Amino acid sequence: MTFKNKKILITGAGGGIGKVLVRKFKDQGAIIAATDLDISGIDADFNFDGDLLDKDFCDSLPGRAQEKLGGLDVLINNAGIIKRGKITESTDEDLELSVKVNIEAPFRLCRSSIPIFAEAGGGAIVNVSSCWGVHPGPSHPIYIMTKAAIASLTQCLGRDHAPENIRVNAVCPNEVNTPMIKSGFTIRGFNPEKGIEELNKTVPIGRIAEPDDIAEVILFLASDSARYICGSLVEVNGGKPVS
Repeated sequence: MTFKNKKILITGAGGGIGKVLVRKFKDQGAIIAATDLDISGIDADFNFDGDLLDKDFCDSLPGRAQEKLGGLDVLINNAGIIKRGKITESTDEDLELSVKVNIEAPFRLCRSSIPIFAEAGGGAIVNVSSCWGVHPGPSHPIYIMTKAAIASLTQCLGRDHAPENIRVNAVCPNEVNTPMIKSGFTIRGFNPEKGIEELNKTVPIGRIAEPDDIAEVILFLASDSARYICGSLVEVNGGKPVS
């Protein structure tokens, strides 16, 4: 894989997977535009300070990235949030926030990026869904619903825009060792490190994923090595089914 002089837009670039994506793409020669709520620690070529809850920011971001980078070849919709608990424990705020970040923002970013890719003769989009969006598990209905929506959107766009040489795929992780999963343990009163140790025991390969494990699949899907993969949902789960 090589991304020499490829122009790439990454959302959620300040998170566990996002920071690894920025580093790995840069190592491969890419020119990167990135965004997150806190852009201070992101080592991209251009950082866009904005909120994915702002529809105007989402609609304009691919065009602004194209202008700053001198083109746009790849969009990585990596940003996401998780709300836990049964539906009877959820709030309107939980629902609205999850839908806006996990569904509406990627939808708008794809919609704005696709004409740019089409005019340039092609491009690639990699969305971050979840194994839970493909095989629903217990007690996360809002998260599962939103990740299922992204999985379906990926399959639809992959089919619709393949004739324009635009490949749209999604990576579907299970548990990943990031601040997001650790925060869930903390909220529930558990020691995060002990929680990770227990989760590791449930995975056939012996451990939950590290951000690098997911990032490298995203790079593959964004690369010319995956030139015939389109509209696919790639599960990265260490052999562990959703339970």
